[in-house]
Amino acid sequence: MADTQTVETKPDELPDGKPEKQPKSVRVVLLALMITMMLAMLDNMIVGTAMPTIVGDLGGLEHLSWVVTAYTLATAAATPVWGKLGDMFGRKTTFMTSIVIFLIGSALSGMAQNMGELIGFRAVQGLGAGGLMVGVMAIIGDLIPPRERGKYQGMMAGVMAIAMIGGPLVGGTITDNWGWRWAFYINLPLGVVALGLISAVLHLPKKRSKAGIDYLGVVLLTVGITSIVLVTTWGGSEYAWTSARIMELIGIGVAALIGFVFWQTKAAEPVVPLHIFRSRNFTLMSIIGFITGFVMFGATLFLPLYQQSVQGASATNSGLLLLPMLGAMLVTSMVAGRVTTNTGKYKVFPIAGSVLMIVGLYLMSTMDTGTSRFMSGVFMAVVGLGMGCLMQITMLVAQNSVEMKDMGVASSSTTLFRTLGSSFGVAIMGALFNNRVQDVMSERAGALGSKITEKSAQLDAASLAKLPAAAREAYQHAVSAGTHSAFLLGAVVAVASLVAAVFVKEVALRGAGPAAPEHGQEESVPAPVVEAV
Repeated sequence: MADTQTVETKPDELPDGKPEKQPKSVRVVLLALMITMMLAMLDNMIVGTAMPTIVGDLGGLEHLSWVVTAYTLATAAATPVWGKLGDMFGRKTTFMTSIVIFLIGSALSGMAQNMGELIGFRAVQGLGAGGLMVGVMAIIGDLIPPRERGKYQGMMAGVMAIAMIGGPLVGGTITDNWGWRWAFYINLPLGVVALGLISAVLHLPKKRSKAGIDYLGVVLLTVGITSIVLVTTWGGSEYAWTSARIMELIGIGVAALIGFVFWQTKAAEPVVPLHIFRSRNFTLMSIIGFITGFVMFGATLFLPLYQQSVQGASATNSGLLLLPMLGAMLVTSMVAGRVTTNTGKYKVFPIAGSVLMIVGLYLMSTMDTGTSRFMSGVFMAVVGLGMGCLMQITMLVAQNSVEMKDMGVASSSTTLFRTLGSSFGVAIMGALFNNRVQDVMSERAGALGSKITEKSAQLDAASLAKLPAAAREAYQHAVSAGTHSAFLLGAVVAVASLVAAVFVKEVALRGAGPAAPEHGQEESVPAPVVEAV
């Protein structure tokens, strides 16, 4: 295997063993990273709100889903590649390149003249977006020792929550006042500010790998991920789950991923070095991250639908409907980060988070047509508390489980598992929801009920308002039954997260002082020292 230059580092510590307060330049970099994180999280939220206006202007309604799918596919496929490139050629250059590609894609998307161009430019934007989240987490991993890293990653979780709450509001405001093209152009000034700050104050050791890029590994992984995402996106909507197209995609995806795993054992510089999965904690965090993505994105899809269809909430401020869950997630993420920093202990959070997630999802599965908004808000908050314990701790423990030279692939792999989990969550919970809604509509409204939901089990507010009173009541019961099944499935799946959390070893966090690992624990690797100015 070709040699890769690695920089071994060590954090500045005070005489009492506590990490030194971060210099001002590091705090400026963190501000730039938060802006970049906001770009990555806000984009889909803003664009989703603007989609009706975009279709009205450009036409091409039949290709509407591809505006989101192209971005999602490109992001998922590019994520592990960006992580590896950062490990091989240096984090700063790779991260700035991903921002530039994202901004080029944003500018081109804003200038699109038809739906075909918009889909293509969104794919370019997605290629850049794949490096944003990975770059943020990997740079934090380089700059901040794990003992201190919890509170900063908690801040990043807060940015994610704020983006999910504020995205639809910002998207609606921009579209109504400036036009839909500014949903893309708004990324440009924010991205330029982030680029400027990173260029000026972020100085990391330069790396240069003597090995070439693993092109075959990139192709196999891209084909495998693309097939998986298409199966979860198209299955049960564009094509039946048992259709020839879905079976073909499953076959291609499985073959590509098996080939990828085999090739990674032979490649000189593998895209995803398989040795990182020898760490029990890293593997367990990948599982927990997958399940967190499964639950989180499934919940954020069906909760607004339930509140709008059953509880009569307005769709205008749909982001605010998730405030109890996302607010609880924000608070818990910050608290978990602070506690981890102060104590160096973290195992309690995956366990507590999994328990809260199971309980919250079960409580949400009990919601029916008579559940008040207050009670549904309480149930949502319980789920949010659980996700807040898991969101950033999974990244922290995963990064602490690998050597510094693999920080990028560890960050990208954890991000990828969460992304794939969200795809599976939306697909499987969505299929269960749709089938249940259609069954209940047939039972309660007969042939009319079947006709109402034959095209889609998710009716918008305008379609719902046009229904006869009896059909509307039947649909409300159907949605309650659908969300019951979806959330109950989520609770069952979340049990796997609890099982994984129980087996996590509490390895001393790098930079946590002289504490030695207990008997039987994995050895922690040397902590990073990075030039911050």
